[in-house]
Amino acid sequence: MAPKLFGTDGIRGRYGEFPLDERTVYAVGVALARHISRTRNPKVLIGMDTRDSSPVIAELLAAGLREGGSAWEFAGIVPTPAVAFATQQGDYSLGVVVSASHNPFEDNGIKVFGPFGYKMPDETEIELENRIHSLLATGVTPAKEQLHDASDVATQYVDHLIKASAPPRGARNLRFVVDCAHGAASEVAPLALLQFGSDAKFIACDPNGRNINANCGALHLDPLAKEVVESRADFGAALDGDADRCLLVDENGHRLDGDNILLLAAVALKRRRMLHENLVVTTVMSNLGLDMALQKEGIRVRRTPVGDKHVIHEMLSSGAALGGEQSGHAIFGDFSTTGDGLLTLFMMLRILAEEGVPCSELRKRLRVFPQKLISVRVREKRSLDLLPEIRRAIADRELELAGRGRVMIRYSGTEPVVRVMVEAERSHDVIRHCTAIARLFEEHLG
Repeated sequence: MAPKLFGTDGIRGRYGEFPLDERTVYAVGVALARHISRTRNPKVLIGMDTRDSSPVIAELLAAGLREGGSAWEFAGIVPTPAVAFATQQGDYSLGVVVSASHNPFEDNGIKVFGPFGYKMPDETEIELENRIHSLLATGVTPAKEQLHDASDVATQYVDHLIKASAPPRGARNLRFVVDCAHGAASEVAPLALLQFGSDAKFIACDPNGRNINANCGALHLDPLAKEVVESRADFGAALDGDADRCLLVDENGHRLDGDNILLLAAVALKRRRMLHENLVVTTVMSNLGLDMALQKEGIRVRRTPVGDKHVIHEMLSSGAALGGEQSGHAIFGDFSTTGDGLLTLFMMLRILAEEGVPCSELRKRLRVFPQKLISVRVREKRSLDLLPEIRRAIADRELELAGRGRVMIRYSGTEPVVRVMVEAERSHDVIRHCTAIARLFEEHLG
């Protein structure tokens, strides 16, 4: 069986190694061009982040696209959501981003957006994989094409951010810190906030090709929290390497994750009568406290498997205007086709200005339920239908929690491990139930 290329967020790996070796990257470009060969004017928009391998990958993709019969434009270093937006708005058949998001600089990746700005569906990715493997089997000779930045994607994207979020003038009085993760937003974020007129300070905004996400950004909030407290800012915002996610810290340096953001955004959108279907879509990893807080506001919740692609699919199916993940991907469906860290920041600017209370007060509106996760190594990943004793134990404990807690069982996709997660109002219930179920897995499958 040919190795799988596309994962949960495009193709990902280390540059120079499969699937990001030169032959495969060039073949990806050819395959994408042939995929869109029947469109009226096949043209692809290419953007990238700040990794030192990104220009080389972009050059290989551009040459492959040209070989396959497609024109291309190069947007330079721009956030992933900027490419998605431009693909949706412009005359492009596809958008391609060279980025490994929050991963360290040694990794890189290729993300593909369709003509309407959404990530490619699974069946299209399978079709592309077959094309790529066929090209590799018959033989390709990689080449590189000189890149020239001829697009105004960044300018159009900045205008879109300000128009979509429409923060009130009072938002300009907020003092805050933005961590750009030495990534794709290092130029665009200052440009956008300067244009709006905000009093913002920027850190981790000096990329050198190897410092992207290095002890900074959405996965490393401590430097941001320290800067916010020391500078007496109102809050801080952390982006990741390709700026498709955003997390916050309050004026005391305490974290607001994606669940906090979804709660605040949902209430604000409902107040403006913009929360279509009165529904928020999130994943199975969001805290039960989010469900409870939204229910108090009369807002429904629908959960999906992990991955923003699943969230977006459910949003499109249900007509929901808001969805996201605990990790910081927030999708404002009326304004974006993917997670957008800078749009999230602008939306939070508006919410903070409208609420007129410290960010710490907004953080307290989400009561986070205690949670415990135990990973158990197993000799096989057997269906729960074949494990009646464990299935009964889970059902009994969910009945005991009576809607004030939950049990989640999930086999790892990459390891021989089952993950047992329990949430409840009381910590001792969480520990008791999680430990008991994990012990049963050890007895039966360990």
